Amino acid sequence: MPSIHDVAAVAGVSIKTVSRVVNKAPNVSAELRERVTAAIRQLDYRPNQSARRLAGGRSFMIAFLYNNPVASYISGIQAGAVNRCRDLGYHLVVELIPLEGEARFEILEGLVAALRPDGVFLAPPLSDDPAVLQWLSERKLPCALIAGSVSAQGLNIPTPERAAGRMVADHLIALGHRRIGIITPPPSHGAAACRVDGFRDGLAAAGLPREESLFVEGGFDYASGIAAGEHLLGLTKPPTAVFATNDDMALGLLALARRRGLNVPQHLSVVGFDDTPASFTAWPPLTTVRQPLAEMGAAVIDSLINGPSEPPAFRFELVQRDSSAPPFP
Repeated sequence: MPSIHDVAAVAGVSIKTVSRVVNKAPNVSAELRERVTAAIRQLDYRPNQSARRLAGGRSFMIAFLYNNPVASYISGIQAGAVNRCRDLGYHLVVELIPLEGEARFEILEGLVAALRPDGVFLAPPLSDDPAVLQWLSERKLPCALIAGSVSAQGLNIPTPERAAGRMVADHLIALGHRRIGIITPPPSHGAAACRVDGFRDGLAAAGLPREESLFVEGGFDYASGIAAGEHLLGLTKPPTAVFATNDDMALGLLALARRRGLNVPQHLSVVGFDDTPASFTAWPPLTTVRQPLAEMGAAVIDSLINGPSEPPAFRFELVQRDSSAPPFP
């Protein structure tokens, strides 16, 4: 099996230079990096990970901490993060953390003791959890947040949630809807609450009154979409359109509408958020907002490994399908 000495000999460089290339150090010229990389490929060299960790005092591990009921949201971020980790010579470990109770801190203690990650990042709603953020801060673990909305030490990767909520309101108002309901997120999802703020901005810009009976809290799951829909469709004057702040709740509302004999979108327009796979296969296919999840996952890894930089400008996109249309005369 070839060693680091063999690579250095073939490339005509020092062992230290080979180590810097293997560890993705920035202070290596492009010419030297290419020579070492070519020698690694020629010899099919595989670095000794244990020696690599000891030499640099790093684990080359990044931990992704999450707790979110939308599996496709987490998997999208994870895909972008793991690919970027691979590019930079790191490994990603994923850990489900409870939203409450002392057990979550026992899980974190075990994770840190066993793997000693070089950094951690959190997705909503954990990125808004003051107790978890405080625990990480006390242990001086490098930390990055996706769409964090609370004051905390660490890097925050912002997302245009408010602008996306405004985009949904503008879409439905442009179709001619004037009485629009909204299924809001649970209080623990601070970033998603900004979608509601943006929705309110759209109503205000159009001069539409804000009726509190049209704002119903959901739980970010299918069942809560049905429950919120029961309230909205049971009003004396129900809305002609509903914005559900995630797709699972929108799909629950679609099911309720069918059960009540309503035709979507002729009798009721429905818009979701997240562009989950189920949003495309639903009937009718769901109008929703698409987030660049893989880009978000890659960006948070860059921020942890390469240090803070100008926050990336993510673009959320309204995907118009068949669940939204002008109100029925």
